[in-house]
Amino acid sequence: MSKLLIAHGGAPTAVLNASLAGAIREAQSHADIDGVLGARHGTAGILKEDFADLGSLTQPELKALSLSPGSAIGTSRTPLEAGDYARMRDVLRRHGIRYVLLAGGNGTMDTCLRLWNLCRQDDIFVGGIPKTIDNDLALTDHAPGYGSAARFAAVSMREIAADVAALPIHVCIVEYMGRNAGWIAAASALARRKAEDAPHLILLPEVPFDEDDFLERVQCIWALGKGVVVAVSEGIRRADGTPVAPPVFTSGRATYFGAVSQYLSRLVIEKLGIKARCETPGILGRCCAELVSDTDRREAEAMGALAARTVLKGQGGQMAGLKRISEDPYRCSEILIPLENMKLTERSIPDAWLMPYDVSPAFLDWCRPLIGGALPETVMEL
Repeated sequence: MSKLLIAHGGAPTAVLNASLAGAIREAQSHADIDGVLGARHGTAGILKEDFADLGSLTQPELKALSLSPGSAIGTSRTPLEAGDYARMRDVLRRHGIRYVLLAGGNGTMDTCLRLWNLCRQDDIFVGGIPKTIDNDLALTDHAPGYGSAARFAAVSMREIAADVAALPIHVCIVEYMGRNAGWIAAASALARRKAEDAPHLILLPEVPFDEDDFLERVQCIWALGKGVVVAVSEGIRRADGTPVAPPVFTSGRATYFGAVSQYLSRLVIEKLGIKARCETPGILGRCCAELVSDTDRREAEAMGALAARTVLKGQGGQMAGLKRISEDPYRCSEILIPLENMKLTERSIPDAWLMPYDVSPAFLDWCRPLIGGALPETVMEL
């Protein structure tokens, strides 16, 4: 008899608990598992031997867990020293834990691989559950967490666009999360009903920012008299690679930028003399349970279950993933990706999906199924 341990790393999402619920349900179906534990606040919880009992959760409790945003067992960005991996291995041995799942993004998958390489000789099987709103995990079609963040981006953009159209007296800069990749900001394009609808401009880290060209385009759109709405990803950079909004500070792999929307709105005011304001949904964009994508939640549960099923079969060193089978109807198959192939590679939006200050129809076709159904219908103008 052995135990399964689950830990979360990095920022929470609106469907991270769904992956947790999926993994727990799978473990509960295996008679040879005598306990399912959750490390409170990630790898720090493993090192502190601070565990929650997850195996006793009932089906109604698991259903409620799946519908809850955030992380019920907590998460962290705790930096690990070289000796911490051996300490974690000793903790696993001491508690009879033979199976380990780490849910997270690139940094967490790197941790997962390191722990697996150390523990495999002890028949401790370690696997990964993909999780990131940034959608920058390589080798999987998309990551759980992204679809809900993308839906939030599209819905919030449509609602902001309605407000600006009703009182078109300013330029509104809407900033979305995403770190070094523009997947979330790009999804705001799904808000459009017509080509001329907001977002009128989309600024992405994949495309170098040109200040003069940006201001010229804002001026041209402003001249139409209907207001201007700009979607911007937090990590946009100039041609020389420097961030438009200088980083506030860096902690490990995580770089925390200043508010780029604030910088751009001030630029519009000072250079063009046009009233401008910034909107930064921030954490709300990744935790809004009201706008969770049903597709995202379903796939998050499936990824948790697949990862659990894999390690419980005695297969370590794998991350659960998704492979797109068809666009219409939308279908993805479940796959396993060797952790050694991940290599901390950040996935950016492909060049073929980029257009000047916009994204291509091909990107929209790829993204649309992930947001879980049509956006709420509203009346823009009469």
